[in-house]
Amino acid sequence: MNSSLTNQAASKPRLVVKNLRAGYGRRVILEDVSLSVPSGEIRIVLGGSGCGKSTLLKNAIAIEKPMGGEVEILGEKLDWSSGRPNMEIFRKVGVLFQGGALISSMTVAENVALPIQLANPKLQKSVIADLVKMKLDQVRMGQAYHLQPNELSGGMRKRVALARSIAMDPELLFCDEPSAGLDPVTSRGLDDLLLELRESLGLSLVIVTHELDSIRTLCDKMTFLSGGKVIFDGGLEEAQSSGPDEVRSFLERKGPKENSEKAKSAFVWEN
Repeated sequence: MNSSLTNQAASKPRLVVKNLRAGYGRRVILEDVSLSVPSGEIRIVLGGSGCGKSTLLKNAIAIEKPMGGEVEILGEKLDWSSGRPNMEIFRKVGVLFQGGALISSMTVAENVALPIQLANPKLQKSVIADLVKMKLDQVRMGQAYHLQPNELSGGMRKRVALARSIAMDPELLFCDEPSAGLDPVTSRGLDDLLLELRESLGLSLVIVTHELDSIRTLCDKMTFLSGGKVIFDGGLEEAQSSGPDEVRSFLERKGPKENSEKAKSAFVWEN
């Protein structure tokens, strides 16, 4: 393949939101929101409660139809003119839902296998089993293959849900409050894993979070929402030094102290 074409494809944004207007019924939550996430970037979306973070995520993954503006995923505009957009593009998009959203009646392996089976119904069971084992190993959960979700701790459920979200080798991964409900050590382990997957899979990530430690660990660039609008779009250092007062106040909150060595030693199967 022509190297210039390869470089051009790699440089295209994985997500583009242009002048998004979004809400529910007649209630407008977001107004004139724009952002662009290039290949390999971790974009943090943050802001106070009710600022529209989840609404932005729902519009980006076509759960909700925008009131106005455009969303482009992996170079393809989401076209709602004839009903729901072409969902084929979302085979290369993963979503890690808040709480994991594992199906309780299925084993860990069956949960991870689900998107593979839906996308490839004729794929041999042995091939699916190998793919599932590989994905669970990537998130250090291979030993949980035959377990039920109710046999897992909160951190383990998040990692299994993460394995499911990368089952189709996505180029873009959305994460909704991935550290919610986790203790600081487990949360740091999950953050480190997201960084590893970014490097090994070439992922771009869009992460909705309010956890300060996660923001400091993961953030390449942030989009800060307030009152339904983007009030800051830039890097963490810039936000801390010269961002709007609301942004700096948000980032100056005191959070749990990081303990990298404890996080690394605790981020194993037993937790």
